[in-house]
Amino acid sequence: MSEKETEISELGEFGLIDRLTKDFPLKNPETKLGVGDDAAVLTFGEKDVVVTTDLLLEGIHFDLRYVPLQHLGYKSAIVNFSDIYAMGATPRQITVSIGVSSRFTVEHIETLYSGIRRACEVYGVDLVGGDTSASVTGLVISITCIGDVAKGEEVRRTGAKPTDIICVSGDLGAAFMGLQLLERENSVAAGQKDFQPDFAGKEYILERQLKPEARRDIVELLKQKDIKPTSMIDVSDGLSSELLHICKESNVGCRVYEDKLPIDYQTALMAEEFNMNLVTAAMNGGEDYELLFTVPLTDHEKVEKMEGVKMIGYVTEPTLGAALVTRDGGEIPIKAQGWNAFNH
Repeated sequence: MSEKETEISELGEFGLIDRLTKDFPLKNPETKLGVGDDAAVLTFGEKDVVVTTDLLLEGIHFDLRYVPLQHLGYKSAIVNFSDIYAMGATPRQITVSIGVSSRFTVEHIETLYSGIRRACEVYGVDLVGGDTSASVTGLVISITCIGDVAKGEEVRRTGAKPTDIICVSGDLGAAFMGLQLLERENSVAAGQKDFQPDFAGKEYILERQLKPEARRDIVELLKQKDIKPTSMIDVSDGLSSELLHICKESNVGCRVYEDKLPIDYQTALMAEEFNMNLVTAAMNGGEDYELLFTVPLTDHEKVEKMEGVKMIGYVTEPTLGAALVTRDGGEIPIKAQGWNAFNH
């Protein structure tokens, strides 16, 4: 490799996407929004069409030593639904493409698809196509999800304004701590016959990792309360990374308060057991699939009454940058330390 060539890890996933797609101008009038958000937006007739794709690779995104195939199928669909909901839209159809190595049987793949089928049943989504291929690298799953939204009603990452309130649904860090627990128990079990991990009292964080849910309920609640977020994104790569995405796309800064971060009790206990900083887990853990969104200050009272939503900070002028306000009033610059497949 010559001195002028760049390691992919230097750019990271989103830097690589920016570099690869910057010279692809939009040519068709139906293409309303291209690369750079949770999903693309296409306009046809009375509604806009929203499209997103996720690629999951064995050894990078999941480990079948402790991830059941049925759960993996469910989660593979959910991560796509979550992107559609993050646009304020509704998922309608998916296509599923898989690559499988010779170690998998038909029954294995049927189990995987049983999880996908269950996700489609729960969220009212149709499986409408896909592809299958042999693979020499284990299991590969690629799902494309198509959704729709009323014309002009999609929520992008670009609309946050100074003084807007920053909100997040649910709680943070649970999926990450569930992953730490699974990896520890898998390591302990190596070479031991009939090993039985003790997951008593840790069911919540395991479910958040193995069987996450997309926050359809929050999108519906926002509509019921007549609140249209100025920006929104799902928390897949970690709160810190998602905050910086909104700040970059909206050209703003932010202040998020440490003591406002919603964290479940099981998450806190697990972090203590691992001697891990709880705030770091909440800010950078990823795979929570909660919704991070901003609303105008005038919606404060409405949001305050929303069950399952926490106000964690506010949007600032871009010159102030992005920072976490600690319990003692200090400020720590927010850095993108969440999931990066190229550094995995």
